[in-house]
This record gives sequence, C-alpha cells and structure tokens, in this order.
Amino acid sequence: MPTFWRSRSPDFGLTRSPDFGLTRSPIHPHRWMNRMLNISPFGMFHTAIALVAVFFGVLTLIQYGEIGTRTRSGSLYVWLTAATAFTGLFIFRHGGFGAPHVLSIMTLVVLAVAGAAERIGEVGLPRYVTVLGNSLTLYFHLIPGLTETGTRIPIGDPAFTGPEDPVLRAIVGVGLLLYIAGATLQAMRIRRAYTRTAAS
Repeated sequence: MPTFWRSRSPDFGLTRSPDFGLTRSPIHPHRWMNRMLNISPFGMFHTAIALVAVFFGVLTLIQYGEIGTRTRSGSLYVWLTAATAFTGLFIFRHGGFGAPHVLSIMTLVVLAVAGAAERIGEVGLPRYVTVLGNSLTLYFHLIPGLTETGTRIPIGDPAFTGPEDPVLRAIVGVGLLLYIAGATLQAMRIRRAYTRTAAS
C-alpha cells in the first residue's frame, strides 16, 4: 500500500509513493491561510460580515453623527451587525458557551431595543435609546475584533497572549471611554436639537 504525507511548506505539499517517488501538489492559498490563522471557513465568513458592518457603521457616524435604519448605510450596518452576532453564536473556538456568545446575545438585544425605539418615534427617550444603543453595538464590535485578530496576528508571534492579556484589556478600556465620550456628545447634540425646535 503506498504511503503519502504532506510537507509544512505554505506553497506546495510533498506526496511520496514508493512506486513513483516524490511529487509536488499545490495547496490552495485560502486553505493555507485558514490553517495558519487557526480559523474555519465559517469563521472567515463571520469575520468578513463583521468587517463590512464596521465599515458602514463608521461611515454612517462620519456622515450623520449617529447610526439609524433611516439611512442606507445605517440600515446596512444594523442588519450586518445582526448577522455577525447571529453567526457568532455558532462559533466555539474556546470550547462551549462563553463570553463571546454572551456578547452576541447582548448585541442582538441592544439592536432589537434600539430598533423598537426607532419605530416608536424620533423624540424624547426613544431617540436617545436608538442613537446610543446603535453606537454601543459598534463598541461591541471592537471587543471580539481585537481579541480574535490580536491573538492570531502576527502569525507565530501574536500581539496578545489571550483574552485576559493586560494590553488587550487596556485597549478595550480605552475603547469604552471613547464610546462614553461619543455617546455624551450624541446626547448633547440631540438635546440641542430639541432646544432649537422648542425655541422656534
């Protein structure tokens, strides 16, 4: 019975047969990347959705100062973020149910509450809930984004040792402070708009 094995080369695999000697067979680049990053095709799909969601979220904040479904980019952000959270429920890189799944559920809940508030109206408490809730989900993207990327890249010497890495926790903490500052500015902006409307 011929025996075969494959080398660790990123470009080619060596296949050996006692009858035919050594031959080279190419390894598809995306399979090599998945193997090096320790990520499944489904995980890659999940990550791609998240990256596109973040792009539209940041774009919407820059253009309008807030995220909502009444703009095309904001609507895309909300739906892609929901898809990211939903697919995240089926990823079990660190074993069973854990903190990433809790974050996915929290994201879905916040999106649902913000969406319901947006449908109720554009004044009073519902507007604050919509604007601040959607912005909060953008911060939620930061946590798994930094964790999963930083514990894989650079390949062979990741930036973070794990979810509990002090540097990672510090960066996430800074992100939280930025969210609080941004949410404060958004709340002030909404209040000023109400004041101008009442005065006119």
